[in-house]
Amino acid sequence: MSRHEKLKEKLLRLPHNFTYNEMVTLLRGFGYVEEERKRSAGSAVMFYHKELNDKIMFHKPHPQKELKKYILEMIIGKLKNLNKL
Repeated sequence: MSRHEKLKEKLLRLPHNFTYNEMVTLLRGFGYVEEERKRSAGSAVMFYHKELNDKIMFHKPHPQKELKKYILEMIIGKLKNLNKL
């Protein structure tokens, strides 16, 4: 099983320890690219998929590395709507 498949399975379990770096790896596997944000964006990050013309935006966790449950749920819903999960 590939790392991408393992991360998809982990995401669907809504774990408390899903990190930002794992999300970056997962979204890149789906074809998303992290977009540069202006200085005033704070901890907000945006991932863009050119072929789908789709954006995923959320706040980078700090000081912890784990993403909040509501962010995981939002991303799961978005990816399911795009038939990626």
